[in-house]
Amino acid sequence: MLITLVGEFDLESAHLVRASLESCLRDGIRIVDVDLTLVTFCDRSGLNAFLDAAQQTTVAGGTLRLHHPPPMLARIVRLADCGFLFVGSQLAPLPPSAGDTWAAPRPAPPHRPVPPVPVLSGDAR
Repeated sequence: MLITLVGEFDLESAHLVRASLESCLRDGIRIVDVDLTLVTFCDRSGLNAFLDAAQQTTVAGGTLRLHHPPPMLARIVRLADCGFLFVGSQLAPLPPSAGDTWAAPRPAPPHRPVPPVPVLSGDAR
C-alpha cells in the first residue's frame, strides 16, 4: 500500500494518518510505504504517529517504510535514534550542521562468525 502525505503533518492531521495506517492493517496489508515528498512540515505528533504505526505494523508482521522524508523529519528521526523502526526506509544520513554537537556514528564492528547453537522447541522424544 502506498500512502502519499501532502502538506503539514502535525497534531491536527496525525489522527488522519493513524486512521489510514490502522485501516491498512485491518485490511490485511502488511507492507505500507509512505511517500513524504510533498510534506512541508512534521512535528513530534507526526513522528509519534509514525512510531506508533511502525510498532503496530511490526506486531502484525509487517513493515512500515518512509520514502523521501523532508530534511527536518529525517533529522528528527536521526536525533531521536528511532530510524531502526523504519526498516527499508530511505532515511539517508544527513551531514551534520554547524550547530550539531553529537558525535559521528562509530563504524560497525567487524563481522565475526558465530557457531550455530542447537535449539530445541516443543517436546523432544
